[in-house]
Amino acid sequence: MENGVSEVLIEMAKHHLEGLLKLAFNHTEQERAVVVYDTGCTLSIILAEAYKRSLPHAQWIDFNTLPQEETLKILEALQPYDLVALVQSTSFRLNAFRLRVELFKRKIKVIEHPHLSRMSQEEAPYYIDSLAYDAPYYRTLGRALKKKIDNAQGGVLDSGGELLVYGSPFEPAKLNIGDYTDMPNIGGQFPLGEVFTEAQELSALNGRVRIYSFGDVNYKLNTPPTPITLTIREGQVVECENSTSAFDRILANIRRDEGVVWVRELGFGLNRAFDKTRTVADTGTYERMCGIHFSLGAKHGTYGKPGFKRRDGKYHVDVFADTETFTLDNEVIYKEGAWIV
Repeated sequence: MENGVSEVLIEMAKHHLEGLLKLAFNHTEQERAVVVYDTGCTLSIILAEAYKRSLPHAQWIDFNTLPQEETLKILEALQPYDLVALVQSTSFRLNAFRLRVELFKRKIKVIEHPHLSRMSQEEAPYYIDSLAYDAPYYRTLGRALKKKIDNAQGGVLDSGGELLVYGSPFEPAKLNIGDYTDMPNIGGQFPLGEVFTEAQELSALNGRVRIYSFGDVNYKLNTPPTPITLTIREGQVVECENSTSAFDRILANIRRDEGVVWVRELGFGLNRAFDKTRTVADTGTYERMCGIHFSLGAKHGTYGKPGFKRRDGKYHVDVFADTETFTLDNEVIYKEGAWIV
């Protein structure tokens, strides 16, 4: 261990990245590769070095030292199906140039690792484990879940005797499983491992649910000492038991700006590197955890709904259900911390 950076973790990250590059991105040395990185935290240093070892032919951009106009010139010279990896302690900004969005418009493959500084040095091994790409697991399970979700007439989330009932079919499920066949873009935010949907009729969601953790106002995972129980009526949070000041603040902000607290996205996390006790602080990373999460607030850019204008929704707060089982129609698909599809 030198300067907080472990050679073992670098080699482990290199191994996982090589798998992603080969199996998910079909990247070869015939295409150009650019790695934009910083050295603002332990994880960004580990990943930058791992990319140097797994992409020896790549061009390197230290975001904090190369002038932005020079960075833009390099990126603008790329061709469709070239590769860009973004290793970010926070989130890179190039004036109005939104990196991932603009690169996707040009059919460039993107691997994005944002907000690495939100995670501690102790959490670094968990994040690196989450980059392992088990293609048969993700692709087989992901497609099987999508098929069942798309055909289901409803579902039930059981969180220790508290039942949350989805009394509606679901929106066509979206996949984040490292298979970009027939998708408009190749890549996205890593780690991989999620299938998500939401109820076609948001008001058809009723019942109670225990959550063991949630994303706070700083987008960091907050785990209260006792699970919080939400009562949901016609798709809206109407009561809350065993709350905390941090969660009360979330609800108050949503009600102040949106009037009511809608429940929207239903996420099925597949990534076995994370569970209830093996956590990382960045909520955007942890939402891939092997389990169930859903979002609070009206914001959801994927599924349009009557009466919901995209620009009106301000909040999309991920909360994590203390799930014992999840049932689609009459079939249990999740039990005891694992998918049984």
